[in-house]
Amino acid sequence: KLDAEGLRLLGVIRSNTRMMAEVIDDLLALSRLGRQEIKAQEIDLEGLVTSVFGELRMQMGDRQVELILHSLPQAYGDRSLLNQVLINLLGNAFKFTKPKEKAIIEVRGWTEGEENTYVIRDNGVGFDMRYVGKIFGVFQRLHRREDFDGTGVGLAIVQRIINRHGGRVWATGKVDK
Repeated sequence: KLDAEGLRLLGVIRSNTRMMAEVIDDLLALSRLGRQEIKAQEIDLEGLVTSVFGELRMQMGDRQVELILHSLPQAYGDRSLLNQVLINLLGNAFKFTKPKEKAIIEVRGWTEGEENTYVIRDNGVGFDMRYVGKIFGVFQRLHRREDFDGTGVGLAIVQRIINRHGGRVWATGKVDK
């Protein structure tokens, strides 16, 4: 039998164990990306965005989240890896718009020459550009863990996948924008 303090400590241990399991899973996923073969194909990115957004929305309950989806150029790459990119990026948009009464996530894209550019924007808490160099680093967080969950590995995974596809990824932001 545990008293109140014992139950509290047990809760802390369980919470930290869950968090450590998430970190280990994310690190394993990151390490596998260097060895995973890319099975490139044409991808309807609008359809993929719609699908991932729908899955994330179901997980978020009754939050008001609006998706503004513009016409996107066809993508060419590994569908499962690009699906993971969208899960991480749209998941971040959901996460960092949580304090907003109405979250807005916008996805747009265009082609210039032979290069496609895709942009995901949101009206979330934003970040200070002084720290942009940390944003794609493993375990680099720009917000307190108490305010926003996560392992600090998601954007490193995004960068590794995009780099493996021969692309590049970057972030811009402003606090509260």
